Amino acid sequence: MFIKRLSPDSLIIGAPAKVNLFLQVLDKRTDGYHNIYSLFQAVALFDRLTITRRSEPGIQIELVQKTAGPALSVGPDNLIARAYRGVAEKTGLTEGVFVRLEKNIPIAAGLGGGSADAAAAIVALDALYDLNMSQEVMAEIGLGVGSDVPFFFGGGQSLVSGRGEILQPSNFPLDYWVVLVTPPIAVSTGQAYQSLGRTGLTNPKRPFMLDRCGSTDEFFSELKLIGNDFEENHLRSFPELARIKDELLRSGAVLARMSGSGPTMFGLYRFAPPAELDSFVAGDGWSVHTVRPVVLPVCGSQHWGGDRGDYRDSGHPQE
Repeated sequence: MFIKRLSPDSLIIGAPAKVNLFLQVLDKRTDGYHNIYSLFQAVALFDRLTITRRSEPGIQIELVQKTAGPALSVGPDNLIARAYRGVAEKTGLTEGVFVRLEKNIPIAAGLGGGSADAAAAIVALDALYDLNMSQEVMAEIGLGVGSDVPFFFGGGQSLVSGRGEILQPSNFPLDYWVVLVTPPIAVSTGQAYQSLGRTGLTNPKRPFMLDRCGSTDEFFSELKLIGNDFEENHLRSFPELARIKDELLRSGAVLARMSGSGPTMFGLYRFAPPAELDSFVAGDGWSVHTVRPVVLPVCGSQHWGGDRGDYRDSGHPQE
């Protein structure tokens, strides 16, 4: 997370999107979730949260939605509101906050935008109220909000297992470009898991070969050997996604696949993609973004100090 202090009582924090560079769905757990095995990478597409202290308890959220697609609810079930309640329950916080959320990450798109916003709220509350929460405590609160939330307290790249709570920080190459294409297709994560059934689950998982990824080309070669378990069913159900994938590959992407449970498709490019790509892949109401991978400050550790970064770092939208 990248923070800029506006005053002792207010700050701006950038919450990045993530892509699943691969995603395997494993066995179903006794708690109803599935175990997964995935490589998460944060990318330079940011929601921006302006958060201000209030003496009154509770949280108030104002939404500025700059994305196409469904309207985001800012009621009590919003992940930011749930994160606030989780922090209050854990720490005894009684003061409140006002949050202005500038939504740039497509909603319900497989990019983790809601989870990133929740993580940003936890980090901001820690900073504004000097709660001194460790990364482990933040992750515990975040996991109660959503499976992907703990990832955003780390360095921006991790092999992820369990239901999202087991993070193995990684150091794979970052020297490439990513094109994100999100068409206006509604995909239910729950239905995506149900559509896999027992026969669609990966078992056993194929470990990612860490020792083969010294260069970007080696990294890409290894990624090609592991896919996204949701993708086959989605490409069959939504032919538009298959067309996007074909266009990305035709434009020079080394690899193209779906992120999370979709519907965002992404292409990885060794060098900057062609400027005219947007006109090839975009349709009415679509979101298309060209981004780079980013490294994030590690929250709640010795790496998380000083002025706690600047929200403008790593391609975040400028004021």
